Amino acid sequence: MAPTGPLWAGVGTQLACFTAEGVVRAQVRNDHKGVCYAPGVVLHAYCRWAYLQGVETRKMLARWNSPGDRPWPDGWLAGVPALAERRGSAPATVAALSRVDEGEEAMATPSRGAHALTRSLPVAVTGVQGIALVDALAGLTHGDRAARDAAVHATLLTRHCLTRPIPHRSPYAPFDGVLREALDAGLSALPSEARSLTEQEHDRLRAAFHQAVEAPADPAHLTRLAPDATAPAALLGGIYAAASFPHPADLRSAMAFAATAPAGDSVACVTGALLGAAHGAESLPPDLVTRHELAWVVDTLARDLVLQFDDPPSGSEYVEGWDPHWWNRYPGW
Repeated sequence: MAPTGPLWAGVGTQLACFTAEGVVRAQVRNDHKGVCYAPGVVLHAYCRWAYLQGVETRKMLARWNSPGDRPWPDGWLAGVPALAERRGSAPATVAALSRVDEGEEAMATPSRGAHALTRSLPVAVTGVQGIALVDALAGLTHGDRAARDAAVHATLLTRHCLTRPIPHRSPYAPFDGVLREALDAGLSALPSEARSLTEQEHDRLRAAFHQAVEAPADPAHLTRLAPDATAPAALLGGIYAAASFPHPADLRSAMAFAATAPAGDSVACVTGALLGAAHGAESLPPDLVTRHELAWVVDTLARDLVLQFDDPPSGSEYVEGWDPHWWNRYPGW
């Protein structure tokens, strides 16, 4: 990580942004029409990303552009220039979206790549109802069962970090155990929350956590847990790195350590999600956040995602909304 200058968003961040936007639009559609197939709405979001990237543009226009006054791609996110920039490769996602006209059942590749997981993490905000959605979203492009399971498990663990009660603490006696407590509780709950979890998978996740407690920040352990750019490796590496640096003040060190893994981007993504969920936005180093080119975009999406589920700004089929611009920002057609 460069010590100064802009921090450019990668392709994983781009896809995560469109996941969050797609989830908001799915909820808007459900509120106004009473019916919604959420994976299809998020697939539409991924297709908007593909169009901006120049992937099968004619095919995307033929599928989604309707005659009339409605421009496509629509929604505010499609107007963000950085999301049209090529920032790395997502071969499984691109290959699947290139076959979008063949239908969801035929799109997915056999990949177990980490993007199935990293782009799904925003769904943790939606609570238990989003878990089935994560499996379906990962399965749109990554057909490997291990990749889909890792995406579900990572989202569940992130949700536990978001919702774990924080004991009373004062500025003079801060409680530093929330991250490890949340992960421990999440790992204990996984067998009841993730039906496809096998005993072997659970043992591996548990082992990664315990290794972090007993032998934290060991580069050899990290390399062994996360040797490649697969979704299971990103999850194991992320658990180990996050639990190795449980103190809120050590988030910068945790991210730097996670980035040393062979596929450091995906491991750092999971690490940051777990730590950020446990400690809150105030734990994020301001100098890094303000240098990130999509800081405003990500913050806006996060706030809007929570707002949509808490107090829908566009109202619903029977309730008048309080924000007249919301539908144009997040059209739920």
